[in-house]
Amino acid sequence: MESRSVNRPADHHRPQFHICPPRGYLNDPNGPIHDGRTTHLYFQSRPRVDLDIPVEWGHATSPDLVHWTLHRPAIAPLPGGPDTDGVWSGNTVCAGPAIRAYYSGAVAGDPLQTVLLAQSDDGGASFGAPVRVVEDPAPEESVTMFRDPFVWRDEDGWSMAVGSARTGRTGQVAAIRHYRSADGLEWRHVDDLASLPRTVVAGEDTGEGWECPQILPVDGSEVALVCSWSQAGGPGQVLALSLGGPVHPLRVDDGPNFYAASVMRDSPWGPVLFGWITEGRATGWIRQAGWSGAISLPRRTWLDHGRLCCEPHPTLDSLRLGAPVAAQGATVGAQCEIALPAAQTGTVRLRFCETEHLDIALDADANTVSVDRSRASADPRADGGCAVATGAFDDSADRPAVRVLVDGSVVEIFTSAGRSVTTRVYPTQVPPWTIQAPARALVWQLGRTVTTEAVPGHR
Repeated sequence: MESRSVNRPADHHRPQFHICPPRGYLNDPNGPIHDGRTTHLYFQSRPRVDLDIPVEWGHATSPDLVHWTLHRPAIAPLPGGPDTDGVWSGNTVCAGPAIRAYYSGAVAGDPLQTVLLAQSDDGGASFGAPVRVVEDPAPEESVTMFRDPFVWRDEDGWSMAVGSARTGRTGQVAAIRHYRSADGLEWRHVDDLASLPRTVVAGEDTGEGWECPQILPVDGSEVALVCSWSQAGGPGQVLALSLGGPVHPLRVDDGPNFYAASVMRDSPWGPVLFGWITEGRATGWIRQAGWSGAISLPRRTWLDHGRLCCEPHPTLDSLRLGAPVAAQGATVGAQCEIALPAAQTGTVRLRFCETEHLDIALDADANTVSVDRSRASADPRADGGCAVATGAFDDSADRPAVRVLVDGSVVEIFTSAGRSVTTRVYPTQVPPWTIQAPARALVWQLGRTVTTEAVPGHR
């Protein structure tokens, strides 16, 4: 058995600077909020990798978006209550000294989830019993999915977005339902913020319904982020669309492992975007490992010709340990960052061993970055395949052509034009690993920043 050490954790696939449970199942990030001193991030959580266990809200805090402490779960299902079978996705807002959590409660047998409100009076560590604040859509509206409230305040009061699907005259319609309130307690349905019959845009299925809606202020505009979903296929992709104009959803991340985006509208660092980094390996392997899922690094966003772009939040530069070295031939651990300052045609290869490697290919003429993990693991239980980001480079931007952040099995890639590719790799070879890269490529070792304050428990 491999011994645990400071330099190499026993499970080299486990992330060390991404939020990740010491054990159990993590999925959607929920309700990132800054209370004036601390950032709170909640997330879907189960104490074991068992989807039959009702989901609860895990809780992490940070002073700087870099160093995170995992706490006891903040909200657990109330036996016999409106969330007895799951505390599902939503968000949080500050209401005076209190923190309010709006979320979807699940009860087995109910066709729709219920929009609930629970309040914290101890700084976000725990929440009281939930109350229902929004009525279900009327039967004549033919709504087949209704969940994941997102609440924000403006100068005229409060708004709530709720993801939905309904059956229209010509088929399925995905929509963001819009509610208004003067006090955040009494709500009335207004209209749809956006809706779209199921179709294909830029090669992406827009979905039978939209879940996890988020409203993000970007460059003076409001952008809606939604997750395409269908009853038959389940989760699809995270899509972004500008509100107030034609509905033209475009994919947010070009990788296979990014879902359930969640935004913090206001913070000392501006608006911030998180996402759920899904697994990329077989269920049996996940159960054997005893943990699943991670939260993406916080991302800064902007708009470019209607497309939502992103990069690692600048605060993350503090992850770097010391000065960079030339990437070509460098030996690295499972936490590192590789950067290419300028667009060129060539390949960065993260070589795990003679038979395992991850290839990140740049094509300056085609303006693409391709990420090939078909030989990243000798274990057949690991996912393979290739992802491609188009329109990848912007030579006028004050950003590296490509940044690759590696944290165990998690790989997040960002380009100078604001494209991102999030993926997972599971090499059987433990570090150290080596890098093959074009000239001028640099590499940093990165620190480990997530700690656990207490053994997870229930309220």
